[in-house]
Amino acid sequence: MSVYLWIILAYLLVLTGFNFYRARRVKNQEDFMVAGRSLKTGVMVFTLICTWIGSGTFIAGAEFASKAGFSALWLAAGAWVGIIAIYFLAEKIRTFGEYTIGDILEVRYGPTARLVGAFALIISFTAIVSYQFVAGGFILNVASDGAIPSSVGTIIAATFVILFTALGGMIAIAYTDLPNGIIILLACLLSVPFVYLAAGGFAQATQVLDPGYFAVVNEQFGTYPFLKVGGYFLATMLLLMGVQSMYQKFYSARTPKDAKKAVLFWTIGTVFVETVVVVIAVFAYSKFKDQLDLTIPKEGGKLVLMAAKSLVPAPVGVLLLGAACAVVISTGMNYLLSPTTTIMRDVYQRFSKKEPTQKKMVALQKVFVVILGVIAFFLAIKLTSVLEMAFFAYTIYGVAITPALIAALAWKRATKAGGLASIISGTAAVIAFKVLAEVLPPHLAPLGDPWGIPIIYPALAISLGSLIIVSLLTEKPKPEELEKFFPKKNKIQI
Repeated sequence: MSVYLWIILAYLLVLTGFNFYRARRVKNQEDFMVAGRSLKTGVMVFTLICTWIGSGTFIAGAEFASKAGFSALWLAAGAWVGIIAIYFLAEKIRTFGEYTIGDILEVRYGPTARLVGAFALIISFTAIVSYQFVAGGFILNVASDGAIPSSVGTIIAATFVILFTALGGMIAIAYTDLPNGIIILLACLLSVPFVYLAAGGFAQATQVLDPGYFAVVNEQFGTYPFLKVGGYFLATMLLLMGVQSMYQKFYSARTPKDAKKAVLFWTIGTVFVETVVVVIAVFAYSKFKDQLDLTIPKEGGKLVLMAAKSLVPAPVGVLLLGAACAVVISTGMNYLLSPTTTIMRDVYQRFSKKEPTQKKMVALQKVFVVILGVIAFFLAIKLTSVLEMAFFAYTIYGVAITPALIAALAWKRATKAGGLASIISGTAAVIAFKVLAEVLPPHLAPLGDPWGIPIIYPALAISLGSLIIVSLLTEKPKPEELEKFFPKKNKIQI
């Protein structure tokens, strides 16, 4: 069996031992959910990178690049803009000092908003976890030269993600992300020149690929290409601006300044990695074009993995495959912990009449980790495209949660009724348009877009419209209701 596989499995076993060791530090709910609020800037940087850089980058990004070329960078660019926006909110989020975005939603919009928001988050994040498992199956299949079927690889990936998350929660995640983040950055840095040269450089790629692969927007992608890439841009931007996994990391920071400082380095790392992945995928596709059948959605997602096996020296290939494995494990852990934190904080503890002991709450959350992990696994075995599932997960979260969440932090005029209307209408709209796309004839819903228009546009218009209109038609919040988000500054008397 391939040496690549043995090295990856050995690394996973090392991480297993490491996580068993770290799990001993979990004494209470705060340790499990937010690492005891102890993370320093260095650890914060790498855990933020690993939270965002997942199979959505290495697999969905490669799948997108195989179809759209360099215009696949629009998918990543939305995240970059989202990170810049988050920079200005990071200190406020950490100062708020809770556990979930539901804590924010309830203070601004009431308990119903918290509950409805939890529903949308659990759906979205379980979908995200599911395609991490699929990506893990891809990686093990390629690393083993096909000896491990993708279906078996999916089971193995799911097992490790569920085990690691259940062992130590945020403590396990943050300190697993530290070596994983270093591997990801190093692998990307070393791989690009080798892939570029092996593919024959820019001149060879332009001869093999359609000119659209090098355009700002590939005119062949979607019924309305500019709307399609804009939809991906909006989906990633809105997800990142409101994604609970990031807020949970900010809550885990040692100080508000640590949180804000980490965002600067996170921005640099994310722009670098996501650009490099698209570059690798495009040049790898120019090399492997005749070996891939893009009518099978998952095929394009293998490009980075194929490059690791064939286009770079073995040590670099091991590192690149290890990086792909690292992002699946890290992102899967992050997005599995987050919805279970929501279940505990926003549903169980918020509406339970009895307050169990800290030990029991940690144990119960571990049970939920296993339950949601198993549900995500069953979604994974039905999955046909990582890119399509990623887009749906990003859309439902970005439309249902982010507008109300950002308004809670930045718009004083947002009201309880407006925020609640936005969350409910956004969730309902995305689900309704998704169902519509499934029942319409294929020629009326190309690429899952009803009449060629990406779901995010009408759904976002409904969500934002509800937020703004209902807020302006209802009584504005009282000053005391805003104090926690917009504290009054002490004026200096002269």
